[in-house]
Amino acid sequence: MAERGASELERAIAEFLGERARRNDSPHTLRNYDADLRDFVAYFSPPGATPPGPGEFEVLHLREWLGQLYERGHRPATIRRKLAAVRALFRYLSREHRIEADPARLLRVPKMPKWLPAVPNAEVTNALVDGVAEREDLGRPHPARDRLLFELLYGCGLRISEAVGLDLEDFDRGERWIRVRGKGRKERQVPYGAKAAESMDAYLKARPEMRGGRGDSRALFLNHGGGRLTDRGARGIVKFYATYVAGDAGIHPHTLRHAFATHLLSDGADLRAIQELLGHARLSTTQKYTQVSLADLMKVYDAAHPKA
Repeated sequence: MAERGASELERAIAEFLGERARRNDSPHTLRNYDADLRDFVAYFSPPGATPPGPGEFEVLHLREWLGQLYERGHRPATIRRKLAAVRALFRYLSREHRIEADPARLLRVPKMPKWLPAVPNAEVTNALVDGVAEREDLGRPHPARDRLLFELLYGCGLRISEAVGLDLEDFDRGERWIRVRGKGRKERQVPYGAKAAESMDAYLKARPEMRGGRGDSRALFLNHGGGRLTDRGARGIVKFYATYVAGDAGIHPHTLRHAFATHLLSDGADLRAIQELLGHARLSTTQKYTQVSLADLMKVYDAAHPKA
């Protein structure tokens, strides 16, 4: 971020981002930090002015900045993310003794509204996943790859970033286990079932043709050029099939992850087991799926019970 003639604040941010990169933060996290801190600098850099130095900030400055985020109509989730970047920056500066006190620690984090993820039922979800292989009329160039992607998103509850980050060596095909690298570079072991194994076998037969002697030899999912399939490319695949097979363009990769957890819970799976499978650091994150199940139970009660 820091360029020739950069301000003291910009140089401090560049050092902070370098330190986070050395800590092996994910590229996604680093991009968000960079974008959010650029926005932070821009607010304190009106035309012809230089932003304050790191040691000049007081909590009133930061509350003013926080207030304009609300005025610009940002969602609470976006404000929390931007605030997390700024708090991490000042925490780093305080730890490095670049500032005497950390003003950001006094800022209150906006509360997140309670929400329930929209989850298609098991019949709809399975029809979508099965339709990826069955709809030959769609003319997709790599149906075997696309089917395996859906099997791992729904069958294993993977995040889209985890799926496209998989390498061939991450699979134990004998025991049917996958080594998954999640948020914060944390690794976990996730089992996969017979359907995913069948899809894996079919895809591996087609994969050499996709590589064409070029591209990434390690990556599981490949694009047209033989390189690693990107996050954006995988999202496009899911949106295509959601639109033309399920008739619902609102289904996205995380919908399949929600469906994985909700359907497991509905069929009696233990909440802590689901936590491990999803790679959640806190059980409270997984507990939102109990709310989904309770909501489904209430619908059944309201529709069927004479006293409802």
